[in-house]
Amino acid sequence: MERGGPVVRRKSRAASARKRSRERAPSPGAGSPPARKRTSSMAEEELQPAPASPEVWGWGAEVRLPPPGESSLLSVSGGNDCGSGRGWVKRTAVPWPVPTAHYNNDSEEDLFGDYDSFSGNDSFLAQVDNMEQECIQSVGLTSCTTNKDDNATVQPAFGDLQLQNIKSNKLIFTTAGNITCFKTEEESSFWRTTGEEENRTLEPGNYILDDLPSSQLLYFEEMNKISSDSRKPSDTKESANDTKSCLNKMLSQLPCPPNAEHTKRNNELSTNTTSNLSKRKSLKDHLKSAMTGNAKAQTPLVSRTKQLKEAVLSEEICVAKKTIETSSVDIGPFYGLPSKVKDLLVQFRGIEELYEWQHACLTLESLQQRKNLIYSLPTSGGKTLVAEILILQELLCRQKDVLMVLPYVAIVQEKVWALSSFGIELGFLVEEYAGSKGRFPPIKRRMKKSLYIATIEKGHSLVNSLIETGRIGDLGLVVVDELHMLGEGSRGATLEMILAKILYISKATQIIGMSATLNKVGDLQKFLHAEYYTNNFRPVELKEYVKIQDSIYEVDDKAKNGLTFSRLLNFKYSSNLQKMDPDHLIALVTEVIPNYSCLVFCPTKKNCENVAEMICKFLNKEHKNHGESKKQDLIKDLTNIGKGNLCPVLKRTIPFGIAYHHSGLINDERKLIEEAYSAGVLCLLTCTSTLAAGVNLPARRVILRAPYIATEFLKKSQYKQMIGRAGRAGIDSAGESILIVQEKDKHLVRDLVNSPLENCYSKLFLEFTKGIQGLLLSLVGLKIARNSEEIYHFMCGTLLGVQQQFLCKEKSLSDITREALGCLIEKGLLKEKMTSEKEQKSQSNLEITQLGQATYKGSIDLAYCDALYRDLKKGLQGLVLESCLHLLYLTTPYDMIYHCSPDWMIYFRQFSHLNSVDQKVAAIVGVSESFITKKASGQAIKKDVDNSIVNRLYLSFVLYDLLKETNIWNVSEKFNMSRGYVQNLLSSAASFASCVLHFCEEMDEFWVYKGLLTELTKRLTYCVKAELIPLMEVAGVSESRAKQLYDRGYKTLAHLANANPETLVKMIEHLSRRQARQIVSSAKMLLSEKTEALQEEVEELLKVPKDPSEDLLTTLP
Repeated sequence: MERGGPVVRRKSRAASARKRSRERAPSPGAGSPPARKRTSSMAEEELQPAPASPEVWGWGAEVRLPPPGESSLLSVSGGNDCGSGRGWVKRTAVPWPVPTAHYNNDSEEDLFGDYDSFSGNDSFLAQVDNMEQECIQSVGLTSCTTNKDDNATVQPAFGDLQLQNIKSNKLIFTTAGNITCFKTEEESSFWRTTGEEENRTLEPGNYILDDLPSSQLLYFEEMNKISSDSRKPSDTKESANDTKSCLNKMLSQLPCPPNAEHTKRNNELSTNTTSNLSKRKSLKDHLKSAMTGNAKAQTPLVSRTKQLKEAVLSEEICVAKKTIETSSVDIGPFYGLPSKVKDLLVQFRGIEELYEWQHACLTLESLQQRKNLIYSLPTSGGKTLVAEILILQELLCRQKDVLMVLPYVAIVQEKVWALSSFGIELGFLVEEYAGSKGRFPPIKRRMKKSLYIATIEKGHSLVNSLIETGRIGDLGLVVVDELHMLGEGSRGATLEMILAKILYISKATQIIGMSATLNKVGDLQKFLHAEYYTNNFRPVELKEYVKIQDSIYEVDDKAKNGLTFSRLLNFKYSSNLQKMDPDHLIALVTEVIPNYSCLVFCPTKKNCENVAEMICKFLNKEHKNHGESKKQDLIKDLTNIGKGNLCPVLKRTIPFGIAYHHSGLINDERKLIEEAYSAGVLCLLTCTSTLAAGVNLPARRVILRAPYIATEFLKKSQYKQMIGRAGRAGIDSAGESILIVQEKDKHLVRDLVNSPLENCYSKLFLEFTKGIQGLLLSLVGLKIARNSEEIYHFMCGTLLGVQQQFLCKEKSLSDITREALGCLIEKGLLKEKMTSEKEQKSQSNLEITQLGQATYKGSIDLAYCDALYRDLKKGLQGLVLESCLHLLYLTTPYDMIYHCSPDWMIYFRQFSHLNSVDQKVAAIVGVSESFITKKASGQAIKKDVDNSIVNRLYLSFVLYDLLKETNIWNVSEKFNMSRGYVQNLLSSAASFASCVLHFCEEMDEFWVYKGLLTELTKRLTYCVKAELIPLMEVAGVSESRAKQLYDRGYKTLAHLANANPETLVKMIEHLSRRQARQIVSSAKMLLSEKTEALQEEVEELLKVPKDPSEDLLTTLP
């Protein structure tokens, strides 16, 4: 805290009272009049926190009277609150408390009234002069005594002074640690009497400190006891040593002892007091100056309740810091966090108490010692809450940034939305890193700490940028959800790279991993150097069943074959119904709906839609009456999202409370259906396995239509994730899962339900270009390793290194590393660099090329980096900018073109409607109209044409139409694609455009693309009209919602951040209070992020650079 100059608080009087006092002002030199009697309202101000301003007496304030060029002779400062620079000061210690409401209008000529003004009566100042002279004499006597005794030391003139008699009036000086106050004996007696009256009149329930933590109450009791002892008159012959022991006793009672620098300063003051007093300016002049400055000072009007709450929160955060630093198991008010966090959990989540396992996990000794931790529990056990509490500890108590890695974009957006409210209340930033969002490197915040919520790919880029800028140490904690994804393809390889780099470079960064499907975690523990915690807790009991024909068996570990007969289905099927529903789905779902919820997992997207329609066809029509009006509202909202279009399947199924859920839906449709299901408007969803790995949508009963995902048989981890959705905490007493099995699959299913979970194996080696080659390229680019020996040392610390005996049977890890380095050198991404003759004989260093630097910084798949470079280079020769088609072609993702099968008639129709500019683009990339015409007519093609170019241009046409129409429904119908596929293409293109932008930033020859791709990335990200983009940036705001807000006058981010949630609920159709609050919180968070970024930029610009001549002078001899 910045310390201000001399400030003294005094009590002002009403203007009329001052006027009467001037008429009968006493003559100069007369004694001070008796103190005026305080009213009961004045008693309420006896002890209160004041704003933390350098010119305010109270909470965190400081009063100093320093002579020019010297240390303070008399100072009053707030008690140190564990290093926070804030403390409590009892205002009764000052004889002139000044209420803000009165003195602001006082004129400069009449600042102090009459009898207590400088001109009217200076008796008090005369007393101060006398006191100063006596102190000088006292120091002189002390010095003489010291000369006679070699073992004695010079005592400070003011530091140890407790009581001094000044003529008939006694001016009392009290020094207690760093709190110093002064008053006359008459006033001291008056304040004691007033304090006794207040103790008798204040009711216990109204006492201002009733709600304070016990630690602060105990501190105030001790200080009051010491203060009362110091007010007793001391013997005039009391030695200086006794006074000093009293001071030391008071210092020992403070919460934080004075630091060494402060002690040294006091010792220097004590030693030099005698010589300095003669040089000092008169204390009277300084008192006048201080009182004048205080009278002119503006004191902000702040709510006393708000001040008290801020004080309590600050004190609790300080306690939490101390607790965590001491690694104690006794972790304070709420697991090392302020009690406000507990209140927010109740307010935002409805969580009043933690489960026993959560308490046990949070109080683990390993966590207090900041060891890495892996913990595993069944789905819906409450794993995420533990991670969030650990995140808040890191942000608030240790003041470090946090990275949270989640598997999917939708989950990242949901978590950003959920935690923004906590960030607004607790003062930290929540930043989204998903799709095309995220800044590399992130802005370095000076005031607030950041929680980065990222997908795996964006998290890797974020960690790389922090390593490159030397800021990886700012990352105090990394939390990984779904840790079992380490064993899943290229995304698992990328996740392994993130963790391996953090483990290798930043030893102080703690890693927390959680999953519901982990088995044999020994390798993971060794890789992460982590402790392991597991528990079988589920808030709701789960019962597993298998259905074979019309018999239902319960899964039983104790049974011989793992299954025990439970019951027969009791449902009358007609011959027609038996043909339509051979798996008896109607019988299984009607046992549950509409009173309870049900999920039916299907192998394919098409099967989801067919099953939903089939169930509705044979359901009783009475199901339509259940929540009919809310279902109609849902249909209306879905129609608005589709701009007048609605899926015919949903139109038929929603009136029955049934809908399908798969990737063929656009994001806004999925979100609406999920919210309707959670609210009970929909009672049954037919869905694919993606729902099990996505948002949490629990059900009373979960039915697995078949033990397959597409054509592949279920893995145990996938099975566990699906059935884990059964059972809703606080609603159901039990959850049920039923797996429907055909006779041919019985033996496979027995193995499935009785087998353990799959082990987690590294994918670095299998995913060669996205795995080990990409890792080695970034290691050299980030200067983590410079030669093959250092690279091998790093690789031994990866999960692949831990599992090399199992995974590297044909080749050793060293051979694999050398082979990967050879491929990188061959591609021109790395090169060998000989720096000296000695190194030529031993080990050559590796250096990254410009292409390699651009590839790893742009997160480009090494399989496509050469093709991207060629396309961008070719584009420079004739880049067409009259339309955006050419740029769209360059930013169409390579990995999607191999899954594209163009409809040649549609292709021909689109090609024939191209204008001359767009036809020129097609000719430049190498696709002719004659080729498309022959393909559409089925003619043979003699000339070889690169199909990847043809397919890429076809997808570019889709994106081109999207940017022109911004209507996914129309575009999907035009190209005969599912709207979900079209939206996935759009989001992939936006993400890839961001990667290409970072690629071009590293290549000087591609400077022209930088500005072009920046704007194109934004257009692809939101794909809406320009005026809606500021609203679409807010987490949780869809295009349809943004239009509603814009039409109601909420046109900017500031409008939305300052909106009243209750007003939003009234003005926006079908917007719940919960959604309104979260939208406003997200807008506030985004606005805060942008404001902080601008402030950081301003501070950086205004920062005075270091004079280079200083370094030059230091190097000179």
